[in-house]
Order: sequence, then C-alpha cells, then structure tokens
Amino acid sequence: MKKSIFIILIFLIYILPLGVRPLMMPDEYRYAEIPREMIASNDFAVPHLNGVRYFEKPPFGYWFNAVSMLVFGENAFSARLPSAISVLLSGFILFFLVKRFSKEYDLAVFTTIVFITCLEVFGIGTFSVLDTIFSFLITASIASFFLYFTNRKKRFLILFGLFSGIAFLTKGFLAFAIPVIVIVPFILWEKKWKDLFIIPWIPLLSATLISLPWSIIVHLREFDFWNYFFWTEHIKRFSAEDAQHLEPIWYFIPVIIGGTFPWAFVSASAILGWKKDFLKDTFTKFTICWFIFPLLFFSIAKGKLLTYILPCFPPLAFLLAKGILNYLKSGKKKSFDNGALAMSAFMLIPIAILIINYFTPFPDGIKIYNSNEFWKWAFLLSAFIFWAISSLISAYSPSINKKLTFYAISPICLFLAYNFAVPDIILDNKSAENFLKSHIKNLPENSLIVSGDDPMHAVCWFSKRNDIYLFVDASEISYGLNYPDAKHRFLNLEKFLSLISENKGVKPVALICKKHLYESYSPKLPIPKILDTNNYFIFALF
Repeated sequence: MKKSIFIILIFLIYILPLGVRPLMMPDEYRYAEIPREMIASNDFAVPHLNGVRYFEKPPFGYWFNAVSMLVFGENAFSARLPSAISVLLSGFILFFLVKRFSKEYDLAVFTTIVFITCLEVFGIGTFSVLDTIFSFLITASIASFFLYFTNRKKRFLILFGLFSGIAFLTKGFLAFAIPVIVIVPFILWEKKWKDLFIIPWIPLLSATLISLPWSIIVHLREFDFWNYFFWTEHIKRFSAEDAQHLEPIWYFIPVIIGGTFPWAFVSASAILGWKKDFLKDTFTKFTICWFIFPLLFFSIAKGKLLTYILPCFPPLAFLLAKGILNYLKSGKKKSFDNGALAMSAFMLIPIAILIINYFTPFPDGIKIYNSNEFWKWAFLLSAFIFWAISSLISAYSPSINKKLTFYAISPICLFLAYNFAVPDIILDNKSAENFLKSHIKNLPENSLIVSGDDPMHAVCWFSKRNDIYLFVDASEISYGLNYPDAKHRFLNLEKFLSLISENKGVKPVALICKKHLYESYSPKLPIPKILDTNNYFIFALF
C-alpha cells in the first residue's frame, strides 16, 4: 500500500467522521462535560461534574479535551479528537520502535496497520474516553524505557519519567504499576537484575517533578481527594468483592479475541510464524512481557472494562504482524488463506441477520432499522459485504502485498458505517440528542432542571448548566453530593414535590429521566403542563 493512500485512509476513518454521530451516554457526555465545565468556570485544578466534586480521575485527560474544545468548539468532533490523536500517536511510536529494532520497514508498516485496524483500537480510538490518552502515554513511557535499555542514554530515562508522570495525571497510580510489571520481568529475563537498582531513580524524579505541582494544589484545595482517589478508585476497584464493573478472571480472553478482529482469524498463521529463534530477539521478548503481564494484572483485578487492556494492543499488534509476515515470507500461505476464508464466511452471519431483520422482526422481535433508515441499513449491509469480498480476495491473492492489503482494508467500510449508519433505536436510547436539544432550548432561563442519573451528563451538556438536580438516583455523582454545599441537589420524591410546590408560578421545573423511572413515580406526581417522550426518555414540565 502506498504511503499517501495509507495516510488518506487513516484520515478518512479516524479523523474526518468524528463529529458525524452524536455523543453517547454516559461516557462520552461525561468526558465532554467535565472539560466544558472547566472552561466555563476557569477552574482547571479540581474536576467537577454537574458542578459537584468529581474525583474519579486526575485532570490531564480533561485538559486535553478542553484544549480541543477551545480550538474546535464544544461539539462531538472536539470531544473525540484527543482519543483519535492518541491512537495515531501510539501507532507512530509503534512504527518507530519496530523500524528501529527490527530494521524491517515493511514489518514496521504492517505492525502499525494491524494496530490501527484492530476492532477495539478503532472503536475506543474514535470514542471519547480517557483510556486512549492513558494508553498512548503508557506506550510512550514503556518505549522510552526500552530506548534507554538498548543505548543507555539518560535522556530516555527522563522521558520515561515524564510520560509516566503525565499518565499518572491522567488515570492515577496505574501509570506506575503497568511499566513496573512489564519492565521487572523483562530485566530478570535478560539477566540484568542490577538495572532494577539503577534505572528507577531518574524516572521517579522526572515523574515527581511533573506531577507534584497539581498534586499539591488539589490536596490544598480538596483535602479528601487523595483519600477517595486512592482507596475507592484504586484499591477497592482492584480487590473488593463488590468492586465496580465486577467481572470473572477470564473476562479479557473474549475481549482480546473480539478486539483483534479481523486479525484474530489469521492468528494461527502468526503462531506458526513464530520461529524457534523467536525468543532470541530482545525486542520480541520485551513485547511479550509488555503484552502478557498487564493482561494478567488486569485479569486478576476484580473490576474490569474492555477499555482497560488497550495498553496491551501495541505489543500484540507487533507479535501478530511479525508472526504473519514470517509465515508468509517462508513460502507458506495455507493457514493464512484458511483464516481469510473463515473471516469471509463469518461475515455471512451479520449479512443474513441484517437482511432477515430488515423485513421481519426476527430474531429478537425488534427491528434494528425502521423503514425510514434504508440508506443506513444499505450502508451497513454493504460494509459487511465488502468485508467478506475483501477477505475472499485476500485468500486467493498470489502476492504477499496484495494478500495483506486486501485483508487489512476489509473492515474499513464497517469503520465508516460506525459513524454514518448508527440505528435510530440506538441514537434515541444512548444519545437522545434531538429529543433533549428540542426541549432544553425552549426552557426559560430561570427554569429548574431535574434529571435522572442516566441522562444527567447529556442534560448538562446541552443546557450548558452545572446546577442540575438529581431525582431519586445519583450514583454517578453520589460522592460529590455528600458535601454540604451540594446535598440539596439530590431529591427524593418528597423533596421533588416540594420543589415543584415552592416554585409554582415562579419558576418552571423540568424533569428529564428514563421512561421507566417516570412511569414508576408518575401516579404520585402532579400532572405536567408538557409531557413528551422518545420511547426511552421522558420530558415533563411542571
């Protein structure tokens, strides 16, 4: 694949469509709203969500998003751009490392292609979350260590510490844990155990220097930040039996398999390409440690999300790419071709489901696309057909270059469909942009807005307000609402009725919540002046 075509494709799938689809609840609205509130309040030290203290993360990821908003405005594009940039920077670092230490330009290019076309990397990389920023910084810090390990220039230790420090300012103490569990086994494997007592000091100093100023400022302003952040967001999430996002130890196995699509289907050829002398290469040994030990670490943890293992994908991309290239360059192709054919055949499943479901409500009794969404349905169907055909062409291509090119481009149409062909049934339930904007824009300035926990981030985002009341459930910001200056913002049924009564004829009170929540309380509520729904959310004006 020509370099110019490759760059155009990256721009086409990673950057250009970022603003097409609306933000999704809750994560994207959350990571857009917090930096929006930072900009509005000019307070970049203490994170707030809906005007209350929000201590789940340090501020660097919010700063990155805020800079994007200051440049491109407050919109979906600017909210997602830092994620996309972070993935592409991770890909660039990966390309640089592989090119430098393998001395094979084609392997470096192929590794980068494998990385950016992995389903999880693309999906998270075009979604507004902090994990992509954190993963880039971890990739940069681990790469800096290896550069020092191979040439002993101290500037790389300084960079190692700087990137680790910024990663700490993004997601906390994992910024130190992940490099340690990669580096220590690798150093012991290389029998350079003395390095364990030499290497840490310069990185520790540079990491401390870059992270200490904010750490002191937030401690002085919010004494409880570090207590909550360390014990609740780290220790409890890692080890508590009631940890948030509790999942079994094997949770990441299917995540890795699904996350490496389409490359999972040709992984057998990668394994066959791992030669007997595979482990003699220092960089390969390093990437094995880089992949395996963080994966084990996150698997042992009680709380798990699929985004957590994003730092495992750069080394995995290299291991897959090197194995596949070795296999094909040895003159063999049967295993790769069989995998490509299996990939092509697998695409018949979503193709069949889309066709059958469009004309009938089979298999779940719910139609994915309604009759007004034909072009979306056709786009997604075409994307799966393109994937199947491209994989098929790859299997029968005689040259290695064509074989890999057709296989690599097979998911590109689906990546585009991810932005342009989202069904209304998902948009109404997970975004509700049109519904919320249409009602919020007509509210008087003095109105009081009450929200359920689910749409709270979106309500703040579209209303450009940080004084939203919470009705019945406030799990997302329950910690912040415990402070004396915020307790009044949580309303049980009795307090909500009092709010309506006290402001009758003075200030309108709007309630925005999930439909099922409203229906469970509606018999006890007064009749609203306006009541509207999009089948998932309710807008009620009292």
